[in-house]
Amino acid sequence: MLASAGLGFGAAAASSLLGAESPLSPKKPHEAARAKAVIYLYMHGGVSHVDTWDPKPELQRLSGKTLPASFVKGLKTSRIDFTKALARGSAWTFRKRGQSGIEVSDLFPRMAGHADEFALVRSCHGDAFDHAPAMYLHCTGSQFPGKPCLGSWVVYGLGSVNGNLPAFVVMTDGAMKCGPQGYGAGFLPAVYQGTMFRAGKSPVLDLATPEGVSGETQRAALDLIGGLNRRHLQDRPFDSDLEARLESYELAFRMQSEAPDAVDISKESEATRRLYGIGEGVSDAFGRKCLLARRLVERGVRFIQLYSGTHLGDDWDGAHNDLTGSHMKMAAKTDKAISGLLTDLRGRGLLDSTLVIWGSEFGRTPLSEGRNGRDHHPYAFSMWFAGAGVKGGRVLGSTDEFGLRPVENPLVSHDVNASILRLLGMDHRRLTYFFQGRDQRLTDVHGEHEFTRFLLGA
Repeated sequence: MLASAGLGFGAAAASSLLGAESPLSPKKPHEAARAKAVIYLYMHGGVSHVDTWDPKPELQRLSGKTLPASFVKGLKTSRIDFTKALARGSAWTFRKRGQSGIEVSDLFPRMAGHADEFALVRSCHGDAFDHAPAMYLHCTGSQFPGKPCLGSWVVYGLGSVNGNLPAFVVMTDGAMKCGPQGYGAGFLPAVYQGTMFRAGKSPVLDLATPEGVSGETQRAALDLIGGLNRRHLQDRPFDSDLEARLESYELAFRMQSEAPDAVDISKESEATRRLYGIGEGVSDAFGRKCLLARRLVERGVRFIQLYSGTHLGDDWDGAHNDLTGSHMKMAAKTDKAISGLLTDLRGRGLLDSTLVIWGSEFGRTPLSEGRNGRDHHPYAFSMWFAGAGVKGGRVLGSTDEFGLRPVENPLVSHDVNASILRLLGMDHRRLTYFFQGRDQRLTDVHGEHEFTRFLLGA
C-alpha cells in the first residue's frame, strides 16, 4: 500500500517519529523462531581452514611438493602460482574431540572442547579474493558496498525487544578492512544501523550525564532539540539520517538508566571473569567483548557482531608472511573467550535461544606463500554454529584431499544468511525493502534455507 502511494518504509518510519508507532517496535516473525538473539564471532582477516577445522593428512604427506595439476587447475590468487607453489602441511596436530570425534586442531584447544555443541561446516566457498568484497558478501549479500548488513535486516524485520538498549550492537578491535559499510544499514532507514560499542573498560563513550546537569534539564534540552528536528523532518520525510538522529538522542537518554549496568562487568564473579580470560593479558580484550555480548543478550539485544582483529596489521591476515606466529597470537586472543562464552551461555540457559556463529571472510591457501605464509583462499573455508536448537557434534560438507575446493555439500553465503534468518523466524524471500524500483532482500535473487535442516538435525 505504501509503495503504491509513492511512499517507502523510510517515510512511514519518519512519520512514526511524528507520533505513530516506532520503527523499532517489536514485530512478529514469519514463523516460529528458534533463535531470539545472534552473536556473530567474525575472525577478521581470513583464518586458515586447513590449520583449524579441516584436517588434510594428504596435504601433510605432500608438504614441500607441488600438487597434481588436475587439482589446482583454474585456481589463482594475486600472490602465488598454484601450479608452482609448494604444498604446506599444518604446523598443528588434529585430534578427535568429544563423543562425536570431530577432528579439530590443537590451535583451538578450548573451542575444541565444545565439539559436541557446534555444527561444523567444512564446505563454505565464495568468489571474492580481497578482504573488503569478501566481508561485504558475507555480511550484506553483495561484494559491493552500500547494501544493508545482516544485523540491520534482522532489526528491520523483528524490531527491538528492549527500548533502553540498541537492538544491534557492533564491537571491533579498531578500523576494519571493509570499513563501516561492512556493518552498516545501507539503503535501509538509518535507524536500523548498528551501535558501536568500543573495546576496553568504557564500551559506550559519553554515556554519563555531564556534571552539574540534572535529569530535568537534560530532558528539557532533548525535548527542544526533538521538537525542532521534527519540524524540520516534516518537510523532509525521506531523510532517514535525521530520523536516526532523533531516535539516537532518545535511545541515548534511555540508555543512561540501563546501559551502565549492562556494560559494568565488574559485577561479574571472579570465576566468570576467569572463564573468559579477562585480566589475563592477551585474552583480556576479546574476553571482555564476549562477556559483554552475554550480558547484552540477557537484556534483550537481538544481534551482536564481534570482530577479532584490525586492519592495522593485528589480525588473522598476518598469515601472509607469518602463518604460525599470526595464528598462534590471534588464537590466544580468542580461544578462551569464545569457549567461555559458550560455557556461560549454556550454564545460564541462554544457549537454547541464542545462535552463536563463528566465521571469517575466507580461508587460506593449502600452498605456501613465501617461506612461512598462506595467501587468501575463497574457494574453501569453514564455519561453525551453536545454540538455538542447533544439533552439535556433526560436520556438513567436505573439501578435496588438499582443502582446495568443496566436493560435498558446497555452501555459499546466501544460503548461510537465508538459514540464519530462518532460525530467527524469518523467510529470506519475504523480508524485503522496496528500493531502486524493486523489492530488495539480503539474499538478492539467491539463497536456499535448506541448510537449516542440517543445523537442526532434521
